[in-house]
Amino acid sequence: MKSKDKKDLFTKSLTELKKKLSDGRDELFNLKLDLSQNKLKNTKSITLKRKEIALILTALREKEYENAKNTNR
Repeated sequence: MKSKDKKDLFTKSLTELKKKLSDGRDELFNLKLDLSQNKLKNTKSITLKRKEIALILTALREKEYENAKNTNR
């Protein structure tokens, strides 16, 4: 994932992030399925997808923390 894409994740809304997370997990599942069936040529794509999902989860958690912090004031 490029640096610009990483920064864009932190500017998206909660619903967009949740949608992207769902899509990412579906893609990861399909990649693992392809790996088990020996269809996957680039095994590094699984690692990259896992890192992308981790970034999305980090951005989601940050947004949730900001919302909780703002509502407690």
